[in-house]
Amino acid sequence: MEGNYLLLWSISIAALSCIFSWFYRQNYKKKKIGFGPITLPPGDTSWSAIIGDCLRWYNSISSSHPPEFVEEQVKRYGKVFTCSLFGRRAVVSADPVFNRYIMQNEGKLFQSSYPKSFRDLVGKNGVIVVHGEQQKKLHAIAVNIMKLEKISSNSTFLSDVQMIMLQTINSLPDNEVVVLQDVCRKVAINLMANQLMGVSSESEINEMACLFSDFVDGCLSVPINLPGFAYHTAMKAREGIIAKIKNTIAVEMQQGGSVERSGVLGRLVEEENLNDNQIADFIINLLFAGNETTTKTMLFAVYFLTQCPQALEELLIEHASIRRMSHNEILEWDDYKAMPFTQCVIDETLRLGGIAIWLLREAKADVEYKDFTIPQGYLVVPFLSAIHLDEGIYPGALQFNPWRWLAEENKEKRNWRTSPYFSPFGGGARYCPGAEISRLQIAFFLHHFVSKCRWTQIAEDRMSFFPSARLVNGFRVRVSKV
Repeated sequence: MEGNYLLLWSISIAALSCIFSWFYRQNYKKKKIGFGPITLPPGDTSWSAIIGDCLRWYNSISSSHPPEFVEEQVKRYGKVFTCSLFGRRAVVSADPVFNRYIMQNEGKLFQSSYPKSFRDLVGKNGVIVVHGEQQKKLHAIAVNIMKLEKISSNSTFLSDVQMIMLQTINSLPDNEVVVLQDVCRKVAINLMANQLMGVSSESEINEMACLFSDFVDGCLSVPINLPGFAYHTAMKAREGIIAKIKNTIAVEMQQGGSVERSGVLGRLVEEENLNDNQIADFIINLLFAGNETTTKTMLFAVYFLTQCPQALEELLIEHASIRRMSHNEILEWDDYKAMPFTQCVIDETLRLGGIAIWLLREAKADVEYKDFTIPQGYLVVPFLSAIHLDEGIYPGALQFNPWRWLAEENKEKRNWRTSPYFSPFGGGARYCPGAEISRLQIAFFLHHFVSKCRWTQIAEDRMSFFPSARLVNGFRVRVSKV
């Protein structure tokens, strides 16, 4: 239903845009740089494209193969092309080098540009949407909080993470059907709420999980704040989440700021020069980003392993070996470092089903690249999934093949911090600060889940990436305890 709302919204915007489209195009056709006219990347600039591109774009990202529209355009125009998206003229890139160039020039030539619904939900102080010095400051705080060096030596953190997972896994009913998407969401929100806010009670976690489900579904919705619309429901969810964060801040201040009681939030109250609204938006951004990445990667990893028995068998062998070497149920840092095949499974899951399938940027100035120019104000969309699923870069790209990451020719591609071919956590000044923590949590979840459970898929399912990454039927499986 939400998809229909967004399509209607896009068509409405597109229809209004038609009135101005001729003048808009003429303006850029006539604009000069130096002594010559601007040369846009090739693409369809006709009136019909304003509606047609939007329809094909949403059909594509709602499917299990989100770069389908991009691949069609690449065949016609090349890896960088012009089209119409969200009622605006946009330049879309499936060129890995140009994508990296866009990410590396964040704040200089390009800046983030998200729809109103997304901006409203993550908040005006959100690290995901702010620009300039404020973005640098908030991103630096997030990076400092989530440094892997701090975590690797913190046995309490490693233990707490796994106790949360074991509590959920052990509570699963034996030989009954569960919706694994809900299980993974509960684990992830429990982890994030506990680490960021010190929240741990079952009732609070269940409430936060429900709120975040509504919140995420509204992030790319029609911005109509009336009952019955996803945006309205999501804004109500935001209010509930913000109220919980501010209540925790108030308790923290009354009790003298105990960082042990309220995790990251406690440190923000004590150590950072941020007001309550900034702290609330900061926390909700980390909750959103961490919950989405961890939930969906855990879920998709189990989904892909279910479709590939050979990979599941090799993963089971690796984790059986770790269990034999470990002296107790809770793993240590050295155990995490002894999971090479698990890391391949995580990387392959991120390649096929990463949640950051595309980024939204806007040109801050006229940008010249190769033989074309992107005018100031144009929407710029690095389509990361088109790189990850490119047969020329990854042979057998649509197949789940974790062994590909052991090949010598893929070792450089695998470094997501430097590679233009693998960007599951974004890049440049906006790379995901919780990337390494997320990987650690996913690895621990896979260890405990495959060690304690066997499962059988009981209904067909498929991926979709709109309004967020998910399995459309939630991945219903019958779980039995080992």
